[in-house]
Amino acid sequence: MPSDIVITGAGAVTPLGIGADASWEALIGGGCGIAPITSIDVSSLPVGRAGQIRDFRPKEYMSTKLSLDLEPYMQYAWVAAQEAIRQSGLSSFGDRTGVVMASALSGINVISATSASLVSNGRPAGPKFLTKAMANIAAAHLCIQYGITGPCMTVSTACSSGGDAVTLASLFLRSGMADAMVVMAGEEAVCPTLIQSLVRAGALSKAGESLPFDRKRSGFVLGSGGGAVILETAEHARSREAVILADLCGCANNTDAYNPVSPHPDGKGVESCMRLALKDACLAPSQIGYVNAHGTATVQGDVAECRAIGNVFGDSRPYVSSTKGATGHMMGAGGLIELIFCTMAICSGILPPNTGCTDQDPDCPVTLVPGPRFSHSIDYAMTDSMGFGGQNSCVIIGKHKE
Repeated sequence: MPSDIVITGAGAVTPLGIGADASWEALIGGGCGIAPITSIDVSSLPVGRAGQIRDFRPKEYMSTKLSLDLEPYMQYAWVAAQEAIRQSGLSSFGDRTGVVMASALSGINVISATSASLVSNGRPAGPKFLTKAMANIAAAHLCIQYGITGPCMTVSTACSSGGDAVTLASLFLRSGMADAMVVMAGEEAVCPTLIQSLVRAGALSKAGESLPFDRKRSGFVLGSGGGAVILETAEHARSREAVILADLCGCANNTDAYNPVSPHPDGKGVESCMRLALKDACLAPSQIGYVNAHGTATVQGDVAECRAIGNVFGDSRPYVSSTKGATGHMMGAGGLIELIFCTMAICSGILPPNTGCTDQDPDCPVTLVPGPRFSHSIDYAMTDSMGFGGQNSCVIIGKHKE
């Protein structure tokens, strides 16, 4: 990279816990946040389990007014961003700090519920409908809170949104338009309309089990959550004596140009994206010690991704896991939260397990992390995401080098 970029803060709200540390400890301990859905009535739905956010009381983190202004997907992103900012120690904002927000579904819940209410009882939309439905309003509230007046963008590239938000933020830093960027993402995926559609499309596990790379996998499980990281130029971080968690080494984005909902069966798009990220990082495949895979547990998607990993890494075979077996598929927030898990793996020397897989599919011949609390020191980690529309993102981070 022309300008070295570093990660100085991370925050998360996931089905595993509130806070990055709580989520991480539950993950490496073999925990699973997938459970029966309690936020909506599922008696008429074909699926009754998801990765929901539990024990989350927004008024503990924000004012009553703000909690009423923000939809849950915005609340998750906002709380995660608060945590990341606190950890980073960033205290000066203004026009040299920016924000990139990511969400695939945005306000799907409020849009669906408002439409249903209008049709069933003629109740009109409320005055806050639009600002709750638009994903960029989460970033707007954060900017208002901290006086951030630099670049502010919102990314919605399906399930690669979180990774693409990191790429976009890095471009602002590379270009010199900002010294620090808050990258945040949020998703509330438990929505009756979405569940019905994805079941009919054959994408969801009707059993409510997320089994990445397992012979018995039958689809993904929806998950909700929010994540945030603070990216800074290394020069800016050093100037304020910040604690640096990891280096952002390389990023890439591309598209399959193959099918609106299915990846190329040989994983050519994501393979190319991985190679682009490695080139951007000036790294050889053999230097990557861990890959946090997209691994949604769909029958075709897992095979395509494993083919891509095999083609890129050959005999070097890094450890691989999909953390979606523990969290569910957090859609647009997933890539960013999975980057946070990579960061914590580098910092702790522990790799996240591939929760849910007990009988590895021979068509997915990657080297899976063998179990919880697996200690293995790595210098570099990669996370990739694959989204509807053929969207691919890939981000590589490494141990910070002075």
